[in-house]
Amino acid sequence: MKINTAEFIISNSIVSKCPQERIPEYAFIGRSNVGKSSLINMLTNHKNLAKTSARPGKTQLINHFKINNNWFLVDLPGYGYARVSKKTKEVFQKFITDYFEKREQLVCAFVLIDIRHEAQKIDLEFITYLGETQVPFCIIFTKADKISKGKIEQHVAAYRKALLANNWEEMPQYFVTSSLDVIGKEGVLEYIDSVNQEIFKNNDNFI
Repeated sequence: MKINTAEFIISNSIVSKCPQERIPEYAFIGRSNVGKSSLINMLTNHKNLAKTSARPGKTQLINHFKINNNWFLVDLPGYGYARVSKKTKEVFQKFITDYFEKREQLVCAFVLIDIRHEAQKIDLEFITYLGETQVPFCIIFTKADKISKGKIEQHVAAYRKALLANNWEEMPQYFVTSSLDVIGKEGVLEYIDSVNQEIFKNNDNFI
């Protein structure tokens, strides 16, 4: 897939106020400071489509970007650590769960995980939540340029082992990426394109 247009549409904290267009939606979420904004900018060929920051927790709203005029990329607040008040954190954690449980246009969530670290409890818990809520998802490992190929394989294997030990039948679809070295871009976009083609082919199920 080639991304020709990427347009910011709206930011809000109420799911019912999200765009009403019946087109596929892909949500990107991960722990704060996982490199989400950099990944989104890499995928869309825009340096500043998503705002990057050295301060974790900068994204605090549901941000919709229309891509190629036929699907939405959704930038969601990070889960876990964020340098905001407890009350503020509770508010945006609530609309994150509302989004996943109520948003009919959502066809896939991409869970971003920093590949530099071994399996983290908070990531595994969030993956379990998506499984229990029956939200289709893939894993995107970020920052692959920061560690060796051997370490990458070890950490992916650790996640596979942890998930299988937690009653998952198999490792979910995953991608290894680096925004700095532009690694994994083609794989993620091809996956989105393949899902879109199936949806558009059977568009009577998405009206």
